[in-house]
Amino acid sequence: MDQRLIFHIDVNSAYLSWTAAENLKNGDTQDLREIPAIIGGDMASRHGVVLAKSIPAKAYHIKTGEPVAHALQKCRDLLLVPPDHKLYHAYSQRLMELLVTFCPRIEQVSIDECYMDFTGYEEPYGTPAAAACAIKDTVRDTLGFTVNIGISSNKLLAKMASDFQKPDRVHTLFPEEIPEKMWPLPVRDLFMVGKASAATLEKMEIRTIGGLAHTSPKILESHMKSHGRLIWEFANGIDHSPVHTEESELKCVGNSTTLAKDAETAADAKETLRSLCRQVSARLKQYGQLAGMVSTELRYASFVHVSHQMQLTAATDEESILFRHACLLFDELWNGEPIRLLGVRTSKLSTEAAPVQMTLFDLPKTQKERQADKAMEALQAKFGKNIIKKGW
Repeated sequence: MDQRLIFHIDVNSAYLSWTAAENLKNGDTQDLREIPAIIGGDMASRHGVVLAKSIPAKAYHIKTGEPVAHALQKCRDLLLVPPDHKLYHAYSQRLMELLVTFCPRIEQVSIDECYMDFTGYEEPYGTPAAAACAIKDTVRDTLGFTVNIGISSNKLLAKMASDFQKPDRVHTLFPEEIPEKMWPLPVRDLFMVGKASAATLEKMEIRTIGGLAHTSPKILESHMKSHGRLIWEFANGIDHSPVHTEESELKCVGNSTTLAKDAETAADAKETLRSLCRQVSARLKQYGQLAGMVSTELRYASFVHVSHQMQLTAATDEESILFRHACLLFDELWNGEPIRLLGVRTSKLSTEAAPVQMTLFDLPKTQKERQADKAMEALQAKFGKNIIKKGW
């Protein structure tokens, strides 16, 4: 790919979503995201400001940052939940640990958003949008909350894209899409245009991002100094800032999937586990990592979640070994109930150069076997996964 591929990942109404996910996990039957609810302040004192709001609360014109007392006046049935910053930190950490299994080049810019330089990582998914959807769906199915993902060739446009329609959406905003998708928007929607800047632009009769983009930067500089030049560049989609990150050290590599139909037999479940292990193996090889630990997770149709892990006798990236251990763990975990979600994760990662202890059961492959595997993978990459398969 000639241009960079940047994702901006933003949690939808983070504080409220994380509280709702935790409450549901602990047995609550009411999802805060589905009723008029806010995070902020204290119900007894009615002090503080709104930190996050549900979509039903938004229908009452409740705004983030307004006094809690005003919000309560707008909606009599509004549920007010006090903030729990320790909980938010824990969920933020879980999110970053999950995202790094897709791509280690991440810049976290706040507790609930980050940029990801996905350049070169999109190939296994086919398209950038398919990759972003895989990330979005895995976050939702594994952690219980939703994110928006914006895709572009720079950070500014990726962030603008992630602010389009919410929740649980993927949007693109590449340079060629700017006239259609960004220029018609109100100028106040542009990143770095605050209330004061918007008021100044309004006096200049500049009301849309497109209007700002087509205004002479010298005129803008005369009214707003260097900030005028900056927002003109942003209105034209110009942003050269890098994703500031040292490639994160991978802690785990895994994948999970919510089944279209609940798995009711071990054979059905293990077929899904085989597919997950194939994907995890491919990622380990892509990242040049070997796994020393495998874990299998299940979520039943009743939403009860269980998992178990197993130490490997020798670190590996081989699909067959991962699959064998994932099945052993599955047999220990499964209680016979219908399964809604399955996941396989690997941890205790090491580089391929690290020494591997030989065992009688998981002997390292011969050179011929490794060459055969590489040839098979090359054929699959060129002609599709079903062109050739191993015999089990």
